[in-house]
Amino acid sequence: MVTLMGQTDTTRQRSWKTTELRKATFDASVEGVSFVNVSLLSPLLPSRILGVIPPTVTSVIVLEQVQNWSLKWTPFYLEVVSALQQRNPVVRPAVHSGVLGDSTPVTEGDILKLLSKASNSTSHSRLQLGSSSAEKVASQGPHIPKHELSYTKILTHLFRERLEISNSPDLIPVQGDLATSPEFALGRVRGQIDERAKLLVAVRDLLQSGNVDGELHSLLSKWVLAKDDGIKSRSLGQEITEKLELVNTSVEVQRVLALKSHFPSVSRWIIGSDAWSYDLGSSGLHHAVASGLNINILILDTLPYSQRNSADPTRRKQDVGLYAMNHGDVYVASVAIYSSYAQVLQALIEADKFDGPSVIVAYLPYENEDAPALNILKETKLAVDAGYWPLYRWDPSKELNGGEPFTLDSDAVKNDLQAFLDRQNHLSQLVRSKPQLATELVGSLGETVKEIRKKKALQSYNDLLTNLDAPPLTILYASDGGNAEKVAKRLSNRAQARGLSTTLATMDTMSLDSLQQEEFVAFISSTAGQGEPPQNGRQLLKAINAAAVREQVLLPKLRFSVFGMGDSHYWPRPEDAHYYNKPGKDLDARLEKLGGTRVAVLGLGDDQDADGYQTGYKTWEPQLWKALGVDSIEITEAEPEPITNEHIKAASNFLRGTILEGLEDNSTGSLAPSDGQLTKFHGIYQQDDRDIRDERLAQGVEPAFAFMIRIRMPGGVCTPEQWLTMDQIADEHGSGTFKITTRQTFQFHGVIKRHLKSAIQDINRVLLDTLAACGDVNRNVVCSSIPTMSKLHAQVHQFAVTVSQHLVPRTTAYHEIWLDKKMVAGEALKDFEPLYGEFYLPRKFKVAIAVPPTNDVDVFANDLGFIAIVDDNGELAGFNVTIGGGMGVTHGNKKTYPRTGDLIGFCTPEQGKYVAEKVMLTQRDNGNRADRKNARVKYTIDRMGLDVFKAEVEKRLGYQLQPARPFTFDRNVDDYGWSTGEDGRHHFTMFIENGRIQDETGKEFKSGLREIAKIHKGAFRLTTNQHLLISDIPTENLPQIKAILSKYKMDNLSHSGLRLSSSACVAFPTCGLAMAESERYLPLLVDKVEKICEENGLRNDAIVMRMTGCPNGCARPYVAEIAFIGKAPGTYLMLLGGGFYGQRLNKIYRETVTEPEILDILKPMIKRYALERNDNEHFGDWTIRAGYIAATTSGKEWYDRMGGEEQFAHYQLFSSQDIIVDPTPTHPADNMLQFATKFGVQVLIQPE
Repeated sequence: MVTLMGQTDTTRQRSWKTTELRKATFDASVEGVSFVNVSLLSPLLPSRILGVIPPTVTSVIVLEQVQNWSLKWTPFYLEVVSALQQRNPVVRPAVHSGVLGDSTPVTEGDILKLLSKASNSTSHSRLQLGSSSAEKVASQGPHIPKHELSYTKILTHLFRERLEISNSPDLIPVQGDLATSPEFALGRVRGQIDERAKLLVAVRDLLQSGNVDGELHSLLSKWVLAKDDGIKSRSLGQEITEKLELVNTSVEVQRVLALKSHFPSVSRWIIGSDAWSYDLGSSGLHHAVASGLNINILILDTLPYSQRNSADPTRRKQDVGLYAMNHGDVYVASVAIYSSYAQVLQALIEADKFDGPSVIVAYLPYENEDAPALNILKETKLAVDAGYWPLYRWDPSKELNGGEPFTLDSDAVKNDLQAFLDRQNHLSQLVRSKPQLATELVGSLGETVKEIRKKKALQSYNDLLTNLDAPPLTILYASDGGNAEKVAKRLSNRAQARGLSTTLATMDTMSLDSLQQEEFVAFISSTAGQGEPPQNGRQLLKAINAAAVREQVLLPKLRFSVFGMGDSHYWPRPEDAHYYNKPGKDLDARLEKLGGTRVAVLGLGDDQDADGYQTGYKTWEPQLWKALGVDSIEITEAEPEPITNEHIKAASNFLRGTILEGLEDNSTGSLAPSDGQLTKFHGIYQQDDRDIRDERLAQGVEPAFAFMIRIRMPGGVCTPEQWLTMDQIADEHGSGTFKITTRQTFQFHGVIKRHLKSAIQDINRVLLDTLAACGDVNRNVVCSSIPTMSKLHAQVHQFAVTVSQHLVPRTTAYHEIWLDKKMVAGEALKDFEPLYGEFYLPRKFKVAIAVPPTNDVDVFANDLGFIAIVDDNGELAGFNVTIGGGMGVTHGNKKTYPRTGDLIGFCTPEQGKYVAEKVMLTQRDNGNRADRKNARVKYTIDRMGLDVFKAEVEKRLGYQLQPARPFTFDRNVDDYGWSTGEDGRHHFTMFIENGRIQDETGKEFKSGLREIAKIHKGAFRLTTNQHLLISDIPTENLPQIKAILSKYKMDNLSHSGLRLSSSACVAFPTCGLAMAESERYLPLLVDKVEKICEENGLRNDAIVMRMTGCPNGCARPYVAEIAFIGKAPGTYLMLLGGGFYGQRLNKIYRETVTEPEILDILKPMIKRYALERNDNEHFGDWTIRAGYIAATTSGKEWYDRMGGEEQFAHYQLFSSQDIIVDPTPTHPADNMLQFATKFGVQVLIQPE
């Protein structure tokens, strides 16, 4: 006989499954038997198999190490049988299949038994030699991870001999693997409880039989009374058993003795993992919770807090504790041994005492058994402190006694809630008006749960009764900026408070067919563009207009009212007056035409009223309630305040929010609205392609969401390597282009959500980041680009970097979300913002550093400005400090205005970053957090007073600023062309129209700059006018650089002075705030205006002209000599009179102009300027001297004398050629004729 023992080498060949691999280690000698050890590196050739089996062999046993082979034949057995088929059947041996187990304890006797079995069995039987791995494991019992012993040891310590783990791993050797399942354990417990119930019946039968003596009768009676006492029931049971075994046996006695093991009252526990929480509804856990049995369940959750987002997204873990509490009759506790040992003890004791099911969810975060206890402690602390794993106990039995069933044990959650209540927001007002509120909430967070439940039940019943009588109200709104949406939501809340059943939706979610089925509908619409409806209301309004044109009566059952929101001054010209609230007016008229019944007159909200739209709204809303029959209902419940940016920041956990979860949500291309506010702090704006918004709406899909990413790059200096990375990011993650912004940095558009993280990681790899490029923090610090003063620029640039680093937020959220870094201190400590605190600033904060005589950064347009002062030796002596500049305005809101900064003193370079800090902190603590439109530093200064604000800054500094030193500015445009610095290196300032780096016909700037970056040895400097310096070029590299500039036509500087001085923001199609075109339109307008300049000999004269798509002022239009600010597509505000070097604000000249009107105004104006200007007189200065516009002396006076000085001459302009004059005593006709002649127009005298 030959025994072949096969061993597969899995490092080379994995064609055969094996469970355990090792060579036979026994050395046996059995007469007539030979052993062959085979190492299976690959399937053996038949010739080799036949070579080891002599022809005289009659039997072959093939032993393989395959414990759980599911097929009938094992692999090596088939190889042997196949090889032996080549032999003559007469001498062919019988072949047996077998399993080779652990051969260490195999003896000669075991081999002889194997041979005997082989000779007595058929060849189809599978033999075995050595013990199997399964048998070995069964004999040892399952392994319990060491960390989990921390909970089982507590159970053992508390309940000692009473403890019974119903799914103990010790049961596996006897009852199999199912013994640890909750279903098996529950069945086992149910059987034990039933058996104990039978014991109780048997004891009572024995007591009634009279077959026991007095002592035994006393013991049995005591046991019946103390059967649920763990200690007494056990001791009494032992005494009863001993006495019963001595007495004469009767049927009753035998029944009791047969059940004697159930005398002790035990504490039954089922211990499991959080795997049970993935399918609660159909799992054994559900049956245990719903059983009502006196069983305790301990569930261990081992997922570390730091890995909470790494779980399989397709499998949703459910909250076991919440699920169990919903049953109402289950004791529930959430515990963590590494957080509160005492709370664990208390919960386990209470669970044991509770008569019914108990569920304890226990936190024990570890990855493997090698995890140190310190790591578990850190993970537990973080989870508990963050509220991810709250500690609580829920005991329904307390409620029966009038107590509170819920107790919150998490100190961190209590403390955070108390801190939240103490904040300076509307909640703190509640605390002050009702001081007991905070105590009630934080004390136990549950003392009034029972009362609240009853109130909710009563409220639900009352609502049901009310809704049976009250008509349902549908509220439809159309809103672009969000104001109409807020009004609609507030109306919905007020309607519900009056017992109305309400439905709230955008207009475009309602079809005309669906509207026919509605009974009561309130419409709320704002006004967009030139009297157009907002984007999310256009489809319904188009359908309504079309039906009205066909004169169809489609809405006979509709009862409606409309509230419109607009600005009567937005279109000031008489011929444009019909644009005011046009969507609301048109909707009201069309609905009536379609058969609808108006239940409340049209309401019109006007931003120009004292209370804005509220003036009209306060009249309209009561009429609506009266029409609905609910005007007499008294509302006592306080109306909830709307969620603002301040709430979002406070609740964000230092800018985290749910951004990480939103990035993993593949069902949408957007983030949650609240996260959209937080991503700004990370340098990211959510946008969508507005060019195709209507098209996608018609297709029934969400907008084409994408994101803008802005870099934080203090001073605007980057290396060639960084430039190449920006170029690559634009191609791989963005729209293929990127933009130089007016904040002297890069900006990418068109980045979709799934590319956000990889794009930001690429940015960080080249030592740049996006943190604080946007948001209510200090933004990118800008500084002058001065190529000729190399040493001074290096000092100023380093100062910009120092200020930026000093004011950057310290939250680790950025690194966690985008760079996959871990939290601070092993994730055990909370974030801390030493400068910003958890609320950050009321609004954005901008810092600029200028180097006279160039004010290219428009230092006066920033919240904080530093003006470099150079001493007589050419060294940087320090900085003059300006505060209070800012550009943003809201159309029609005269509480908002632009402002230039005020000079408050001088500081040294070493003091600079601390001055910046104290100015920012003064704004942090005094800025207006209630109204974001009035929250910038400029408004804080005007409210406090400049001297008071300055004094507060100096108080925080601990010293007074020195007096400001003399300086002079003479321009704010860039110095184009070649220049050589003090160090002999060369610089080229190139013109990039509106900062867009792209390839287009004749201007392949993106490709050209990529080629330069590949060979450039210096740096790139971005300017705040959106242009570029190729800087620090060594002399030996000049020919190469010039050749590339020439090849790609990047050295063309033959543009007009107007074009070289122009600037525009992005606007359409990506900016969500844009009201009109800007970047795409300004070059076309410049084409036409520069022809006018050329006709008048002004081609090379710089006139600073800027354009923005909205009034927020990204391109700093309010300090330009000519500016255009979008109001609606193709329509702009026109402003004149700004200072050439940014020292003076301009003023509104015309509130509504289109391109033909712009050209009609500028043509005679530029002609006069060419003829009448003084030497070196700039256009902005001349428009004031010539009487077109009044000078703006301060921000608060920006609206004074707006509209042009002509209106104060008592005439009306009908065209560029005709003026009708109304002679007055103060302005006689002859004076008006002289005035009109000066302006080059004809005058018609109006007779009296």
